[in-house]
Amino acid sequence: MDPNEVLKFLRLTYTGLSDGALLALIALGLVLVFKSTDVINFAHGEFMLLGGFVGYQLLTITAGWGIDPTLGTIISVAALVVAMVIVGTLVERLVLRPLIGEQIISVIMVTIGLSSIIDAIVGLAWGTIPQPLPYSIVPEALAGRWQIEMEGARRPLNLPQEAMLTILVVVILVVLLMLFFKRSKYGIAMRATADDQQAAMSMGISIRVVFGLTWSMTAVLAGLAGLLIGELTNAVGGDIPVVGLRAFPVIILGGLDSIAGAIVGGFSIAMLETYASGYVHPSLKNVVPYVALLIILMIKPYGLFGQKRIERV
Repeated sequence: MDPNEVLKFLRLTYTGLSDGALLALIALGLVLVFKSTDVINFAHGEFMLLGGFVGYQLLTITAGWGIDPTLGTIISVAALVVAMVIVGTLVERLVLRPLIGEQIISVIMVTIGLSSIIDAIVGLAWGTIPQPLPYSIVPEALAGRWQIEMEGARRPLNLPQEAMLTILVVVILVVLLMLFFKRSKYGIAMRATADDQQAAMSMGISIRVVFGLTWSMTAVLAGLAGLLIGELTNAVGGDIPVVGLRAFPVIILGGLDSIAGAIVGGFSIAMLETYASGYVHPSLKNVVPYVALLIILMIKPYGLFGQKRIERV
C-alpha cells in the first residue's frame, strides 16, 4: 500500500475524530433541551458565541493578573461554568418560563429572537472583530505534535496533540452526564419529565425546576464548546454560531432525544465531511452530511437512536 495514502488516511481520520467530538459536544446541548422541553433551541450557537467571549474575557483578566496559564485556565473555566449557569437560569426564568403551556412553535420563535438579542449583546460588549485568546488553554502535557514517519512517504505526518483536548472533554462530559441521569435525583426527574410531563407532575416533580436545570446545563455545554472553538481556531469571533449550525444535521441523524445519537451522529457527520473533503473534493464537505441525512430519514424518520412517538387520539 502507498505509504502516502496511509498517512493521508490517518490524518483525515484524526481530524474527523476531533471535529466529531466538537460536534457531539454541541449536539449534546441541543438534545438536552429537546429531551426535557420538546423545543429545538435555535439560539444554541449564540450561547456558544457568548460563552466563547466570556471565556476570552476571563482568560484575559487572569493573564493581566499574572496568574500561571494552567491555574488561570482552571479558574477561567470554573468561572465560565458559573457565568453560563447564571445566563441559562436567567433566560429560563425571564424568557422561557412565561411560555410554559404555550404552543411549541411560539417557544421556537422566541429562541430565534433570543439568538438575535444575544448576538447584539456580544457585538456591543466585544465588537465584531475576532479576538485571539491571551494564552492557550491546552495543558502542557497535550501541547505539541505527534510525528509519524513511514518509509517511502514524501514527508512525515504531524498531528496536533491539542485536538485530543476536545475528545477528552467530550468523553468526560458524556460520562458525567450518564452518571447524572442514572444516579442523581434531578437526572431521574429530567428523564421522567422527558417521557411524560403530566405523569412527572403527578409524581411531585417540579417542571419549573427541571426546565431551569436543563437550560443551565445546556448553557454550560454551549459555553465550553465556544471556548474550545476559540482554542482550535486561535480566536473567538462571529463565526462560532455557524459551527453551531453544523450540529443540527447531527441531532436529526442521531435522533433528537438521544444522547447516544448525539455522540454517534457527531462522529458520523464529521467523518463523512472529512473523508468527502479529502478524497473527493473540498466543496462536498458541506453537502455530503445532508445527503446522508436524507437517506437516513427515509429509512428511519426518527433518526438512528430516536424514539418513535405515538400520539393516541
